[in-house]
Amino acid sequence: MLTLPNLLTLSRIVTVPLLAGLLWWPGWHTGYAIGFAVYALMGVTDYYDGYLARAQGTVSKLGIFLDPIADKIMVAAVILVLSAQGVLSGPFVGDLHVIAGLIILLREIAVSGLREFLGGIQVSVPVSKLAKWKTTFQFLSLGALILGQAAPSWTVMIGSLDANVPHTVGLITLWTAAALTVITGWDYLRAGLKHMD
Repeated sequence: MLTLPNLLTLSRIVTVPLLAGLLWWPGWHTGYAIGFAVYALMGVTDYYDGYLARAQGTVSKLGIFLDPIADKIMVAAVILVLSAQGVLSGPFVGDLHVIAGLIILLREIAVSGLREFLGGIQVSVPVSKLAKWKTTFQFLSLGALILGQAAPSWTVMIGSLDANVPHTVGLITLWTAAALTVITGWDYLRAGLKHMD
């Protein structure tokens, strides 16, 4: 059923290769600026596909199936490209910021597997408010990391450290998202374990 909400969701999926291509060259500031605009537009469609589906009463099984997949594909693609290009690097721990991205990816895979298992036994696990906060921090962090590459001159001095403001905000919120990822992932796992023999 190709309703407008479902078309918006599909548009996010088909735009992922374009976004990944724009982020492939860290020194290409214009590409990252366009990438940031594309990423922000994808975030807007993520909000409106669900909003429109509920407002129009057109929530469909296809939309319920595609929406989380679109989100996970977008997040995974951005984390992988930013990791590959060395963008998930920064003060104090250097390349270890990649671990925050890895935590997010591992949780997404684990929760997807858990949902698939529970779906097979007709059990649904609702999305918690904390999981929505995790998604918000995740979205903000990746957007800020992209923006930091688009605007390398947005820097401030913190002690003796010359810090790019969006990039630093991106790393802080990425770790926040990773922490919330662990908490919400554990909550989902506990809920799922109740249905396993």
